[in-house]
This record gives sequence, structure tokens and C-alpha cells, in this order.
Amino acid sequence: MNLQTNDANVQQLIFAEQIRRLLFDYAFHLDMNHPKELASLFEEDCLVVYGPNFGAAGREAYAKTLEGIGTFFEATSHHVSNISIDFTGENEASVRSVLYAWHRYRKQRPDGILWGQYHDVVVRVDGQWRFKRRELRTTGVQDFHVKEMIPIGRA
Repeated sequence: MNLQTNDANVQQLIFAEQIRRLLFDYAFHLDMNHPKELASLFEEDCLVVYGPNFGAAGREAYAKTLEGIGTFFEATSHHVSNISIDFTGENEASVRSVLYAWHRYRKQRPDGILWGQYHDVVVRVDGQWRFKRRELRTTGVQDFHVKEMIPIGRA
């Protein structure tokens, strides 16, 4: 048994669990309306793509997209599953996950639902995993407030 390889495998398992926690923390802080904590999960030079004309380049710009989110939604519930992590380097990974997101609006309108996937690049800096790139792709929506989305594109 190669102890060095075994140690590397254990470290990768630990990193994978930390990355899963990053995804779960994102959903939690979004649902709890914690914009400061949510923005802190992203790298300074991140890219966030929620739709063709909806996203942000950089943590500061992303934080601005979160302003007023509590006045727009009465409640949200984001469910992340089917997490697939591929390490592309010692401190970087590509991550794909499945999303179900429910939104109750403050305005008189039906609840919005989104089904889709997140496609992420995460990096580890100073011992912490952060989003470098986060892209939302959709399978479908129902009464959702964003009209133009990036489709998953089934074969």
C-alpha cells in the first residue's frame, strides 16, 4: 500500500466534503437573506452567470445584485443535490449540481419554481474553498421572475 497515495486520497475526500459544504452554505445564506455571508463565498474576481443578461463580474458587483433581495422575496428554498466534483488541480475543482428552487414573492403573483443545474469552478485560497465561477443552467421554470435563462441543452 502506498501511504503517500492514500494520504492524497483522504485529503481529496476532505476537500470534496468542504466543497459540498460551500454549495450548501450558498443555499442556506440565500434562503436566509444573508447577502454579506453569501458574497463572502465568492472569490474577489469571480464570475456569476444566472442568465444571458443577468450576473456579475467580481465579488463587489455580485454583492450589488443581492441588494434588496429581501424586499423582493418573502421566502425562498433552494435544494442542491447530485453533486459531482472533478478536481482539476490541487486547489481547483469543477463542480456540477442539480437545483430545485422555490420562490415566494412579496408582490401578488404565483410562487416561482426553477429546476436546473449549477456549473461551478471552485478554488481553495488560504485554506477556504470559494466560488470562482458559478453558472446557472435551467431545465424548466414555472412562474419564475427571470424570463431569459441558459438552457441545459439536452442531446
